[in-house]
This record gives sequence, C-alpha cells and structure tokens, in this order.
Amino acid sequence: MPMKKLMLGNEAFARGLYESGCEFVSSYPGTPSTEVTEFAAKYDEIYAEWAPNEKVAMEAALGASIAGKRSFCGMKHVGLNVAADPLYTAGYTGVGGGMVICVADDPGLHSSQNEQDSRHHAIASKVLMLEPSDSLECKNYVKKAFELSERFDTPVIVRLSTRIAHSQSIVELEEREEYISQPYEKNAAKYVMMPAFAKKRHTVVEQRLKAAAEYAEECPLNTVEYNDTDIGIITAGNCYLYAKEALGDNASYLKLGMVNPLPVKLIKDFAAKCGRLYVIEELDDIIETHCLKHGINVQGKELFGFEGEISQAIVREKLLGIRPQTISLDEIAPARPPVMCAGCPHRGLFYCLQQLGVFVSGDIGCYTLGAAAPLSAMDTTICMGASVSALHGYNKALGREAEKKSVAVIGDSTFMHSGITGLVNIAYNATNSTVIILDNSITGMTGHQQNPTTGMNLKGDPAAAVDLEALCRAVGINSVRVVDPYKMAETKAVIAEELEKEEPSVIISRRPCALLKYVKHSAPLKVDEKKCVGCKQCLKIGCPAISMSGGKSVIDHTQCVGCGICKELCRPAAIG
Repeated sequence: MPMKKLMLGNEAFARGLYESGCEFVSSYPGTPSTEVTEFAAKYDEIYAEWAPNEKVAMEAALGASIAGKRSFCGMKHVGLNVAADPLYTAGYTGVGGGMVICVADDPGLHSSQNEQDSRHHAIASKVLMLEPSDSLECKNYVKKAFELSERFDTPVIVRLSTRIAHSQSIVELEEREEYISQPYEKNAAKYVMMPAFAKKRHTVVEQRLKAAAEYAEECPLNTVEYNDTDIGIITAGNCYLYAKEALGDNASYLKLGMVNPLPVKLIKDFAAKCGRLYVIEELDDIIETHCLKHGINVQGKELFGFEGEISQAIVREKLLGIRPQTISLDEIAPARPPVMCAGCPHRGLFYCLQQLGVFVSGDIGCYTLGAAAPLSAMDTTICMGASVSALHGYNKALGREAEKKSVAVIGDSTFMHSGITGLVNIAYNATNSTVIILDNSITGMTGHQQNPTTGMNLKGDPAAAVDLEALCRAVGINSVRVVDPYKMAETKAVIAEELEKEEPSVIISRRPCALLKYVKHSAPLKVDEKKCVGCKQCLKIGCPAISMSGGKSVIDHTQCVGCGICKELCRPAAIG
C-alpha cells in the first residue's frame, strides 16, 4: 500500500527528483526555493551541491544532462536572472538526460527585492514551463517535467511560488525509478553554439515550440472542471485553489498545469461553454494576454491588479462582491518589522558606519536590515554583488571626496556569488574604494547553508575553503585588513584609516553568525538600575534584547548573548 506523508511543496519537489531517477543537483540557496535542494541532498542516490551562484549551478546541471544523466538546478526568481545566460542557450542545445529547473517566485515580496514573473523567462527562452498548485502536484509535475524534457529535447522549468513552496499537503510516495542514461556521443552541431550551428538549432527550437503547443491541447496537466457555467475561471498554480475555495461549484475551471506554451483550442472550447470568463493569475497578465490575442474575451488584471498575492478573500470580493469581515492586524497590534538578531555581528559594524556618516552601497543578505531604523546605515540595495560594482561607479562619478566617505558592504556568500568581479573592476579601473566583506562564516539569510568560504560542502563533508584575504590580494587589492565587529572602537578606527588611503582596500568584518550552533556565547549582560540614567544610548544599536521599563534600560536574558556592544555605548557603565 503506498505511503502517504504531509510534505512541504519544496520537500515534495525533492521527492519528485528522487522518484524520477535524478542523479545530479546543483543550486544556489534563495528563499523560497532553498529547501528543494536541502531535501534532495538527504537522498544518497542523488549527488547534490551548492554552487557559487545560479549561473554556475545551471551550467553544471546542463553539463550533467549532456553526460546523459537526469539533472536539476533550483533558484528563486531573481536567481533565474543570473542563470538566464545559460538558460537561453540551453534552449538551443537541448539536453541529453532530462533537465529540470525549479524557479520559485515571490508574489508579495516576502523575502525579495522585487516581484518578478518568471513565466517571461520561459517564453523568452522558448522552453516549457509547468506550474503545480500543491505539494502532490509538485512531486508529480517534476516527474512529468523529466519526461517532457526528454521528449521535446529541452530543459523544463517548474514554477513555484512562496505559498506552494512553503505550504503543506498530503503526498503519496512511490518507489524510485532508475533512469537508464544514454552514453555521451560527440555532436558539435547540437552542443557547440557558434553561429553556423546556432542558426540551425534555432529552427529546431521553433519546430519544438510548435510541437509543444500542439501537445498543450492534450496535455493531461491542463484540466477542465465543469460546474455552473455562468462563470468560467482560467487559472494556474495556487490561484486555482484560491478560486476553488472562494467559488466552489458556482464556477467552472480550466486549470493550466502547463503554462508555456499555452493551448489555444482548449481555451476556446472552454470559453464557448461558459458565460463570463475570468483569468486569475498572480503578477503579470500572461494568460490573459494570450486569451485576448486569440480573440477570447476575458477579464483579469482590471479586477485583480498586477501587485502582490491573490487570496480567497480577494476572489470573493472581486467576483461575488463579498467583502471579508475582518480586522487588520495593523489596526490592533504594533508593527513588528524584521531586525538583526541579538548578538548579530553586523550590528556593531553598521553602528560604526552610521557614526562615520558614510554612503553605504548595500547588498543582498540579512545585513540588508542595516538599512532599517535605528541604524539606517545603508543607501542602496540592488541585487547580488551590486554593492561592489555600484560603489565603483559612484566613486568614479563623484571623485576623491566621495571615495573618502563611501563604502560597500557584502556578505561572504554574496561576495563569492557575484562580488569578486566587481572587486576586480575596482582594482583594474582604479578607484580608491573601500569594500567591507561581512564574513559571518555561513550563508545566513537563507538559513545557514555552506558556501565556498566555510570549508564544508552541502553534505557537511570537508571541502576546500576560499581564503578571502589571499583572494582579495590576488585580484589586485594590496590593503586587506580584518576586524572583529564586536570591538567597535577598533572597527571604526580601521574603517576611517582605510577611507583615507590613496588605494583601493578591503576590510573583512569577521565574526560567526550568533545563531550558529558551535558558537559559544558569553553570559547575558545585566543593567544596574542604580547606575542607569535612562539616556537610551543603548537603544541606538537596535538590539531586540534591550528595552525600556520605568525609565530604565532592561536586557532580556533569554535573548542576550553577551556580545558587549551595548556595554561599549553605556557611558554611566550601567551594563555589566
């Protein structure tokens, strides 16, 4: 009897990789996609790794596919931008063994710098895309994706969202089916994408897309449910579940499991049997535009808009006029924005930067919270690695005086991801820019994944560790210094010294993440009420362990890790 288990969408996705006979996984962590690879790594039959970035991960997965194995790479939506270069060419080369790509979009910006609809990448790269609506479909769609990848000789993208990736539903587990890989055969016309070969491969791509569009009309993942035909809903992914819960049998549904290419005849047949037609989709109007292009009159974005997540309540309100009788949490509870953890090594560094009054070119990581009050010590955050490159441009534009009052901050994992080339640019094209690498010995923001600087791989085995100091010197940076951000006076002095130098420099702010299990903390600090004058100087670092009560500072001993930063700020010496 098949075993059933309650699974996260990401866990079920990894189960699909296992059951499909996938042998190679390479990814870069990014919420909400991270756990797919972490769960895949638990299967001994699957080789799994963290790559330095998504581009490398996709190229590695394509290489394994060309070798004849079923392969996978996973990333969040902005990661697909990084991997777009190999993706678009992989659409031309096709695959050997099946190749599946997971991209997890983030409607609502729960953990991202933008709301991006990855369906555009599937359309532009001319590859197939599937979109499951729950955990069981996550598993089953992966298996179907490998079949379609080999049938149509193309990578296949499976699009998730935050809700699907991080929600749970029942999954029926099946046995692994070993994939019999085909031996590699040299075929330059297929895999060497220089112009003479690429022109012919483009013809293959267009023929494949036409064949896939014909298949979409009969694809078993595209399903129709006829109930009350006064309302017809055309939808995909989690929006299907929102619509079903909101409307029940009061509407009919065309659920599109294959979202690129989209069917035409299937939609027209459904439309002919329904009265009012609505397209419900998150973010952009991909399905709606497809319908309108083919003369199918639908309503969509004029009702649901282009921003944020859709919900059952929104569907009821827009289609039935039923407004939810709820009270906003914002009206009854104070806001609780995310903050850096108590003992976070980045806190002291950002306080120093705030006190120095410098322009801070920021990057992607938990240290991006340095932009929030009360530290407010960050001026820009664009994308992975942009802090280093943007600082160079900023300083080139404004000159020497700007160089003395500006820094870039970037985490150790982000630096390995895409900060190195920016640092090469600073050295090569000569700005006296100061880059601060926030080395907390882990990839913090996505949940403590290893990276090329930590000395361990995804499986926890010993691995080569990049020597950041040696690397920085190797690319042309002569002034490289290491500071402990818990020692703020020293850290502030070093930053001030480096800003005055007539050469580019790197400061490595090195202290392990306070949440790492191996880190041994000092005893919690206490406030001597007799000495405390209520000056609130200790609140300026924004530590969640510190608050005020009765005009005096209070330190929560359950949160405090004894880092001592507040002690350094306390002039009456009330903290000890």
